[in-house]
Amino acid sequence: MTVLVNVIVTLGMLWVVPAGLRLIDPAGLRRAARLWPLPAALGAVCLWLPRGALATTLAALYAAACLALAARAPAALLRGREPGPARRTPPGPADIAVATALVSPSVAGTALVAERAGFRLFGFDLDILALTVPHFHFAGFTAALVAGLVCRAAAPGPGARWAAYSVPAGTLLVLLGYFVGDWAELVGAVVLTGGMWAVALTTWREIRPAGRDRTTRALLAGSAAVLVATMLLALWWAAGEATGIVHPTLTWMAATHGLGNALGFALCSVLAWRRLTADTGAGATAGTTAGTPARTAAAARQEITP
Repeated sequence: MTVLVNVIVTLGMLWVVPAGLRLIDPAGLRRAARLWPLPAALGAVCLWLPRGALATTLAALYAAACLALAARAPAALLRGREPGPARRTPPGPADIAVATALVSPSVAGTALVAERAGFRLFGFDLDILALTVPHFHFAGFTAALVAGLVCRAAAPGPGARWAAYSVPAGTLLVLLGYFVGDWAELVGAVVLTGGMWAVALTTWREIRPAGRDRTTRALLAGSAAVLVATMLLALWWAAGEATGIVHPTLTWMAATHGLGNALGFALCSVLAWRRLTADTGAGATAGTTAGTPARTAAAARQEITP
């Protein structure tokens, strides 16, 4: 399991996070995205070293970069507001989702430092800390980012708003479940699954037809389909932990749920959204979370609507 988890985490560190940053704000986060592979490489190397001082030091350097990224979350929330009198309105669901994406790697980085040091942070087993790292790169960063992108790009409606609210909420509830107990974690898994299925449904119905080429549409369709299966596995595992029913082992979950979310959802989604933004020759903006994809999708919907 360790090798598989390390490969998944390396993918998230080195490619998914910097590619996602360019989707959030290609102007404001350009420097962060360009420099991110440097601390990410240190974080990736520490995964393959034995636990100890060197691995912990490299993990701490990566965690510092994650914390610096989290410090940008308040600005992302504020930029999502309209200027003038409307400025007092609270951030919208897409703004909350993108702020969650910016904060999530810091949770992963903190867990990584503790695990590499062999320290049972808050009493958690080292295996749980190791699995927290991919979870908050993918269920945290990527899922929240894509939920925000989908919310901006889709036509106004409850489904997209539910996705952008419930993915961050579910991620937080799962995190709280680590401390409260298995039943709380099950509640978080239910909320997160509902949000991810809303992302999948909205992607299939509204975002996929907006793809201007077959490859983009295939990537969007694949990412939506994968979520149905992988989140069912997440529910099964959480229900088993809470109720004692037979459920997959952590090793089996890493090989199915983890790998499916990393490659089938995260990788395909980020590739697809990069292609969507490239259609107009520009990226999204942090203030609107997914400004250009939204315009691309809206324009495409107009083109395919009789």
